[in-house]
Amino acid sequence: MKPPFRKVNYLSNDLEVERRDDGSMILRLAHGLGDYDRNMIAPLRKWAAAEPDTLWLAQRGPDRAWRKVTYGEGRAHVDAIAAALLKRGLGQDSSVMVLSGNSIEHALFMYGAIAAGVPVSSISQAYSLMSMDHAKLRYVVDMVKPRVIMVQNGRFFEAALAALDLDGVEVVHVTDAPGAIPSTDFMDLVKTPVGPEVEAAFEALGPDTVCKYLFTSGSTGMPKAVINTHKMLCANAAMLQSIVVDREAVRAAEGPAVVVDWLPWSHTFGGNANLHGALVSGSSFYIDDGRPLPGLFDETIATLREISPTTYMNVPVAFSMLLSAMEKDPEMAQTFFKKLKFCAYGGAALSQDLWERFQKLAVATTGERVVFTTGWGATETAPAATSVFREAERVGMIGLPLPGVELKLVPVGSTYEVRVRGDLVTPGYYRDPKKTAESFDEEGFYMIGDAAKFLDPDHPDQGLVFDGRVAEDFKLDTGTWVQAGNLRVHLVTAAAPVIQDAVICGHDRKYVAALAWPNWVGMPKVVTDPAAQASLDTMLASGQLSDHVRKAVKGHNQANPGSSTVIRRVLFMAEPPSMDGGEITDKGYVNQKAALTRRADLVEKLYADPPGNDVIVI
Repeated sequence: MKPPFRKVNYLSNDLEVERRDDGSMILRLAHGLGDYDRNMIAPLRKWAAAEPDTLWLAQRGPDRAWRKVTYGEGRAHVDAIAAALLKRGLGQDSSVMVLSGNSIEHALFMYGAIAAGVPVSSISQAYSLMSMDHAKLRYVVDMVKPRVIMVQNGRFFEAALAALDLDGVEVVHVTDAPGAIPSTDFMDLVKTPVGPEVEAAFEALGPDTVCKYLFTSGSTGMPKAVINTHKMLCANAAMLQSIVVDREAVRAAEGPAVVVDWLPWSHTFGGNANLHGALVSGSSFYIDDGRPLPGLFDETIATLREISPTTYMNVPVAFSMLLSAMEKDPEMAQTFFKKLKFCAYGGAALSQDLWERFQKLAVATTGERVVFTTGWGATETAPAATSVFREAERVGMIGLPLPGVELKLVPVGSTYEVRVRGDLVTPGYYRDPKKTAESFDEEGFYMIGDAAKFLDPDHPDQGLVFDGRVAEDFKLDTGTWVQAGNLRVHLVTAAAPVIQDAVICGHDRKYVAALAWPNWVGMPKVVTDPAAQASLDTMLASGQLSDHVRKAVKGHNQANPGSSTVIRRVLFMAEPPSMDGGEITDKGYVNQKAALTRRADLVEKLYADPPGNDVIVI
C-alpha cells in the first residue's frame, strides 16, 4: 500500500463536456467562478486594514538579515508611490518600467504604478545584464515608451541605460546612482505626501483598466507586449484560489501561508500567479535571491534551510537541484517539509523519475507524500487556464479547466489543439492589432497553439495531458507527423537524470534524432569515474554517459516503436541555450524553432554519415 498524500481539500470535479458535430469539444466546470476583486489593489487594502502587522514581503539585506514590509507598511508605501507618479502627470496613456530583478522596491513600485492607473512593464533583467547588444531592451522601451524607468542598482544597469534614448524619461534608482545619468532616489517617491488624488485613482480602476504590459517571446522575432487588465489578473487569482476549498479555515488555524520564490516578475508565472496570488491570499512572500544555476542555487538552499514554505512553486530544474541538496542534508529536508501543503511546477515538464525521488524523500521525512500540482496557460491567460486539482500518481498532466474557463478542443490528427475563453484572457497585444486579430477564432477563443489529449478518453474528468506545441510538430520525409513537444518530454524522462532539455530534429529527414543539453546536477550520478568528473567536457566524452543514454533510449524505442517516436541519434551540446538567440526564456522554456535555426550546423552533424564520435547512435 502506498503512503498517503498530505491532505489538500480540493474542489470537487464537475466537468461538463459539450461535443460538437465537427469533432470539437467544449470543456467547462459546472462549478462557475464567483465574485472576485474589482482591481489588483483591493486585496492589499483588505489585508492592510484587517492585518496591518502581518508580514507581506521579505528579502535579505547586505548584512544577510531579513528586510521586512508588513501589509500596513506596504499600503502606505504603495499609496505614496502612486501619489508621486500622479503628480508627474502619469496615467493610462503613459507607462513605467522596471529593469531589475525581484526586490521589495520592485514590488512596491509596481503596485504603486498599478494603484495610480499607470501600466507597468517588468522587463527581464537578462535584456540589460546578459545581452551583448541590448537590442531587445531597446525594442521593448520603444514599444511602450515609459516615462519612468526604475533600476535597483544604478551602477549595474549603467551600460543598459546608456544604450537607451532617455529623452523625457526619468530614471529612478534604489542604490548607487547610475554614474553620469541623472536619476531620482527611490526614497523620494516613498516620501511623497498622499492626497485625495490617490483615492480617486483607486476608484477609477475598472475591469478593463490596463495594469501591465508583459513581454513574451514569440517563435520568431522580438517579444510581444501582452496587455494585462485588472479583470484578467483578478479573475485568474480567484480561479486559482477557488480550487482549494478550505483556504480561509486553514489560514485562521495556522496563520498566513508562506511562499519562498525566485521566479522573475517579468514573467506571468512569477509576477502574476506567484506574487499576486500570494497578495490575494494574504501570504508572507520571501523573495529568494537564488537561481537554479551553478553557484547561484546556494542562496536558495540557504533560504530553505531557514524558512519553511507552506506552498513551493518552481521550474523542474530547480526541483532537481533542491532534491539533490536535500538528499544530502536531512535537516534541510526537515525544514522544507515541515509546513509544506503542496508543490507546483511549471515552465517545463517534470520527469517521473524526479517526482518519484521527491516522494521517496517526503515519505522518509514525514511519512506522507506531497501533492504535486501544475497548470497550463500562457502570458495571454494571466497565466493559468487549467490545473491539476486532485491527487495524481503521475506527472505530465495539465488537469481540467479552472472555474470560469472554457476550453475548446479542436481535432488535429491524433491530438487536440486547445483554445481558451474566459475573463482571464487578454484583450490582445499592445500596438499590434494584426497579431491580436490572428490570435482569436470566430467564437472569441484565444488560440494558444498548444496540443493536449485526454488521460483516459472514456473518462474526460480524469483530465488532460500536455501533447506539445502544434507549431513545433513536423513531418519526416515519409509524411509521418512527429509531435516534438511530447517526444521531448519522453526523452528527458527516459534518459534521467542526464538530459536537462532537448531539441527534437527530423523535419524532412528519414528518422528522428535529438540535440540534448546536459543536466550538470544529474550527470555525476551516471558518470562515476572521478577522472571523467573533472569537467563538463570530460563528462560529455565519457563512455558511461553514452552507454546510459544508449540503454535508456533503446528502452524508450522498444516501448514506442513507431517511426514518429523512435529516436535514432543523440548529440549533447556543451553551449547552454542562448537568450539573445531566442532559444530560451527566463523560466526555462526552450523555443524549438529558434534552437534548430541557430544550431543548424549541429543538426547537420547529427545526421552526418558516418557520424562523428560525439554522436550517440542508438
